[in-house]
Amino acid sequence: MIAPGPRCPKVLAGREPKGRARWRSAVADRQAGARWVEVPPERLVRWVENFTLRHGPAVAEPGREVVVLRARDGAAAACHPPFPPLPPWPQPGEGQQDPARQAELIAAHAAAGRTVGVLLVRLGGYAVGVFTGDPPQLAASKTGSRLVHGRAAAGGWSQHRFARRRENQAAAALRAAADTALAVLGPYEGRLDAVVLGGDRRAMAGVQADPRLAPFMAQAVERFLTVPDPRLAVLKDTPRLFRAIRIRLTDPAPP
Repeated sequence: MIAPGPRCPKVLAGREPKGRARWRSAVADRQAGARWVEVPPERLVRWVENFTLRHGPAVAEPGREVVVLRARDGAAAACHPPFPPLPPWPQPGEGQQDPARQAELIAAHAAAGRTVGVLLVRLGGYAVGVFTGDPPQLAASKTGSRLVHGRAAAGGWSQHRFARRRENQAAAALRAAADTALAVLGPYEGRLDAVVLGGDRRAMAGVQADPRLAPFMAQAVERFLTVPDPRLAVLKDTPRLFRAIRIRLTDPAPP
């Protein structure tokens, strides 16, 4: 049985809540004059070309998780490929600092054919799918919804009864999402290259707690897709999101 998450989650000693950490990261980005852009694999080479045209010749600093491009005017583009790490450089020491060559390899890695499970959960709605190949095709999917009432504004005993009923509805919705995830992803166990999660983080935490899904949660990538109500159309659009290269773009310092 999946219990609804606590209203005030505990903060472990020495560990900052993810929401607070994301907020601090966003503040730090604004202070540094940085912004994030998402570029599909097929447009990355052209994007890097335009980056060097705007900011001058650039040098690549290669890495398995992040590739940083530093331009002559001080601008920087930190490229975070999906499904890290990147494969080893084919010929060490040759062309590794070439932005265009790095862009080609990142794009090829992002667009590689994979079998990817996708699980989207919001309180009251869920969508599960498996994508295969390049371009990704939806090989299996199922969506659903469960009624979960909004929060009551009234006080007294009626509010307590309503809150209990809402908690029961939420628990039933999360169980249904977990059941569906197991039904769709189960036949692909051992064949998935990765699992992508999305929707609402708090609702997802309730589904992740189901021990039946442990093998699939172990394959979940760090990137979380913040999407609206999980419907089939939203699910079908997820390859555009999970294959994109996320780039932290920092403008040059003012003179």
